[in-house]
Amino acid sequence: MKLILLDRDGVINRDSPDYIKSPEEWIPLPGSLEAIARLSRAGWRVVVVTNQSGLARGLFDAATLDAIHARMTDAVEAAGGSLQGIYHCPHGPDDGCGCRKPRPGLFLQVARDLGIDLTGVPAVGDSPRDIEAATAAGCRPLLVRTGNGARALAEGRIPQGIPVYEDLAELVQALLRQCPSSQGGPPERSH
Repeated sequence: MKLILLDRDGVINRDSPDYIKSPEEWIPLPGSLEAIARLSRAGWRVVVVTNQSGLARGLFDAATLDAIHARMTDAVEAAGGSLQGIYHCPHGPDDGCGCRKPRPGLFLQVARDLGIDLTGVPAVGDSPRDIEAATAAGCRPLLVRTGNGARALAEGRIPQGIPVYEDLAELVQALLRQCPSSQGGPPERSH
């Protein structure tokens, strides 16, 4: 199985320090929907793994999050792609849950649900917590400069040796160019 795990905010859509609180605030990053469509056409299963503490903070409710994810799913499908699943952590940073990144709980839930080992599975994020969670789950962490990625790199908060790409479109282009094995990742590229 060719599987890739994607963070949502800052990887697929624009991020906001005020949170994405409505479907109207969900705006795809240039090239991200087409990148997911390319993955889908190439036989990859795409799963979104995202912290959504806005739920715990009372900024939006579960129905609104479902509507945001419906908008994302519809946009991906309109571009010719598909999402295998969307996993979210509804907890706040002080709730002590195991599913909030940088903990690997959401990744491990994907592994259980799909009945697979995540060793070497590409996991794309834009922040140190994405990289930490992917590493803890045995995935192959990859960083995009979109969202918080460029700032995290500039501040030295990303470990050396993590492959870095301008955006999801560039990462997917590299991934597909390599013709990976079922669990492979994109060519090595470090910052």
